[in-house]
Amino acid sequence: MDEVRMVRDAYPEPAPPTARDIARAKALLTKPPRRTAPRLWWGLGGVVAAGTAATVAITLVGGNTPGGGNTPAPTRTVTLDDRGAFLAAVEKAAQQPVGNYWHSDDVSGQSYVIRAKTGTYTITGALTEGFDWWGTKPGVGNAFYSRELSSRTPTAQDTALWRKAGSPSKIRVWSNDHYWTYSTERVTKWHLDGTDSRRAGQLPGRLTAQDLQNLPTDPAKLAERFLSQTAMSRFAMGIPPDAQITPEMARRLKTWRVLPQQKLARVAGLLGGPLPSKVRAGLMKALADQPGVHSIGHDTDALGRRGVALATDYSPVTVTGEYGAPKAVQGTYRSRSVAIFDERTGALLGRQEELTKPGGPYAEMKPGFVINYSVVRSAGWTDTAPKPSAELPFDRP
Repeated sequence: MDEVRMVRDAYPEPAPPTARDIARAKALLTKPPRRTAPRLWWGLGGVVAAGTAATVAITLVGGNTPGGGNTPAPTRTVTLDDRGAFLAAVEKAAQQPVGNYWHSDDVSGQSYVIRAKTGTYTITGALTEGFDWWGTKPGVGNAFYSRELSSRTPTAQDTALWRKAGSPSKIRVWSNDHYWTYSTERVTKWHLDGTDSRRAGQLPGRLTAQDLQNLPTDPAKLAERFLSQTAMSRFAMGIPPDAQITPEMARRLKTWRVLPQQKLARVAGLLGGPLPSKVRAGLMKALADQPGVHSIGHDTDALGRRGVALATDYSPVTVTGEYGAPKAVQGTYRSRSVAIFDERTGALLGRQEELTKPGGPYAEMKPGFVINYSVVRSAGWTDTAPKPSAELPFDRP
């Protein structure tokens, strides 16, 4: 059975008001009883549907009882479990309207632990922002922008310790296999990385414009197309879907190890493109059904936005001295990949790697510490060509 439909049927919309209820509401509107304004608003509520013309809905709190009089109607508190809350967001995603232009504004960063003599703190470095837009009609085109952002301290405690260390503007860190210096002051202007007036370039996930017209909406078919062993290994190896497979390629495709976090990353990448709403919802459901991916309730992204989340199983990472890593960062830690979605619209808010067991470079950090992230600052459909924002996504440290 369709679980999204089960959630929708289990928590249906309230029954429409009867003719008598409407008549009473109209009477209250034309000749309201003497009461203070705040109490009147408790009885009459207005609801405006986002993205449509304003619509006023009358909500009656009280109701007639068999014994006469007017008493408050009983209320029912509904609590969805973790998976149910996510499936409710999937349902919202399927209902979102589309437009002539799709845009996505993404900010990504990496966390570094700074072991200063005055106290250990963290900074977010390698901060970059990308802004992409695509037109849905032939010849409209697309464009890609990027800019570098200054490194920053992610919390008030980190900021206080950074200031205690002398507020250094240049911070040297070990990054992957080398030392690198990040600046807390450098911000570049938006740079136009490329345009395509023919709209012939590939979309996120190596899709083409023609692909968008032929994608299925069924979660199982989408999982086979994008998340199966063959699809994921071909994607990882850079083999186009229509390429001829040699015997050696076939052997490698079967033995390629596909991890849950790779599937989560691929779906997040696909959701960054101009997908039809029902395809977007189908991909979310397909990801939630993958082995090693679980609904975890609520989580918060790097911009402080709270949403429903999916997370992968924990995986260990060991940092050794093979490539010159200093002893301070060597060791093993465990982490999980998390994708966070807006409950109101089903939109992807971001993807992040969270620490589950401290160790190695994050030995001093607590579980839940965000190791790296890619947060969707804004994304959606418009009817006019979008432009990147001049405002920065974060305040300076």
